Amino acid sequence: MSVEAPARACGIDFGTSNSTAGWLRPGQPPMLALEDGKPTLPSVIFFNAEENTTSVGQAGLNQYLEGYEGRLMRALKSLLGSKLMEGKTEIQGRSLPYMELLTQFITELKRRTETAAGRPFEQAVFGRPVFFVDDDSAADNKAEATLAAIARSAGFSEVSFQYEPIAAAYHYERQIEREELVLISDIGGGTSDFSLIRLSPQRALATDRREDLLANGGVHIGGTNFDRQLSLAGVMPLLGHGSLLKRGLIMPSSYYLNLATWHTINQAYTRRTWNDLQELYLDTQAPEALDRLLQLIRDRAGHWLAAQVEEAKIALSAGDSATLRLDRLTPGMCHTLSRIEFEHASVELVEQIVTTLGTLLANAGVKREAVDTIFFTGGASGVPMLRERIAAILPKARRMEGDLFGSVGAGLAVEAQRRYG
Repeated sequence: MSVEAPARACGIDFGTSNSTAGWLRPGQPPMLALEDGKPTLPSVIFFNAEENTTSVGQAGLNQYLEGYEGRLMRALKSLLGSKLMEGKTEIQGRSLPYMELLTQFITELKRRTETAAGRPFEQAVFGRPVFFVDDDSAADNKAEATLAAIARSAGFSEVSFQYEPIAAAYHYERQIEREELVLISDIGGGTSDFSLIRLSPQRALATDRREDLLANGGVHIGGTNFDRQLSLAGVMPLLGHGSLLKRGLIMPSSYYLNLATWHTINQAYTRRTWNDLQELYLDTQAPEALDRLLQLIRDRAGHWLAAQVEEAKIALSAGDSATLRLDRLTPGMCHTLSRIEFEHASVELVEQIVTTLGTLLANAGVKREAVDTIFFTGGASGVPMLRERIAAILPKARRMEGDLFGSVGAGLAVEAQRRYG
């Protein structure tokens, strides 16, 4: 599809881990630079209590990791469709609705998009997962409506949506020279989404693509879930997860579940949690591990530890081991995780994703040998065991890899131009 004039609208990929924005204009790449010349903006807000400022993206994450006192919020998209979305959280002594929190981030994302483009945008196509919420259509519809309301509050007058894997398909379609039956495998921070679609240069000219789309499917499992399982299996035992109390019971797991999940880490910092852990400390058979847990909570270092685990996951997707430096828990402490540990921790997640894909293919009525290409996108599609299991289902399909963080945003830019001119 040629672009003879700049598109009127932009595409917005509000992601669980990172967000991007795309805009089609002649002779230019579609992705816009949102932070330090990069197209990715981490989906992070940091409320700096020392300087009474608010920062988003990598800048906010850096302030938190540098040790500034404050409140870090990450994986904001995971709030959509959850019961938390209707609640509030305490930020620097005031109660802030989660709705307002997300509006702050989307408003800043819109501002940066317009600054990079050098023009305002009234219309946008937002990406959305195939399912915000699994097996609950009412909650899923509500999540989309909530995001639409947030986008309008942020200043967009007209908002529409496209499934993220279909957006990635449109981006890939601009690169091919013949017709292909393609499985788009979009494994992002919060969801795993699949689309089976026929693509070709000729089909790209059509405004109605419904006949080309054979099936959509997805499950609410993504990179943050892999972080969580790796943390619970390989790191939280250092803080007492799975240890015994003197009375013979196992240490309650809820504290570790909160600390291993990006968007619930702050729940570990409540006064009630601190009081409960003081009582459990008197009953534990693993006082050194509980010392580390209390140190982590005292320093509000949960996001720091989660970032360490995320970096280890990325390293284990490329190598056989990764070493975490845990000086903030115990001076000089290091802990090494292995690829085998990561794979064992991830087995159940991988099988759920593969089952979702198998159901999609069965519902589409397409022989697995007929799929020409698997197009991988999304940061978590780099997990080797997951990629191999997906590829094994489609033995004759070639593997192609898009921009793991930019394919969806680029495809949404294509859709924005198609819809709004």
